[in-house]
Amino acid sequence: MNKKELLERSGHSCELCGNTENLDIYTVEPADYSDNEIIICSTCRNQIENPDQMDPNHWRCLNESIWSEVPAVQVISWRLLHRLKNEAWPQDLLDMMYMDEETADWAKATGEGNDEEKIIHKDSNGAILENGDSVVLIKDLKVAGAGFTAKRGTAVRRISLVADNPEHIEGKVEGQHIVILTKFVKKI
Repeated sequence: MNKKELLERSGHSCELCGNTENLDIYTVEPADYSDNEIIICSTCRNQIENPDQMDPNHWRCLNESIWSEVPAVQVISWRLLHRLKNEAWPQDLLDMMYMDEETADWAKATGEGNDEEKIIHKDSNGAILENGDSVVLIKDLKVAGAGFTAKRGTAVRRISLVADNPEHIEGKVEGQHIVILTKFVKKI
């Protein structure tokens, strides 16, 4: 689309915040998606291109733009909400937002929003642990409440990861189901 067509589609206003001044075309990356251009104002462009200068209150306008029928507007709105996740309100908008699968893939194509905190369990050497792995204890561990010490070199098979704590795994030692700190195990 040319600028005139984009301005007509947008109603001669920024497709993100509604501003009617200093409008220009913005290409939503990656450029290999069709209809990847939107009309934005200079304020929105400056904050998109300079994330350290983002004013969270300016972006409350995304409450409206997430409902746009234009996929490129949805994509940039989703990315901006992910940039603002340290604020309290953007997560609510992300939870309400709907994008079809192709648009969601486009939104994630640049890696934006993929920095969500994933819990990764690592052994004492930094090897990534997964459910079902086998590990060996690298230190004698006194098992609280069980009345025994799990000896160094003991193999723990088919471990389970503790979902909300990257430093804990679960496994059976001497028939007892116990929680083990990852810093005391080595993946086999």
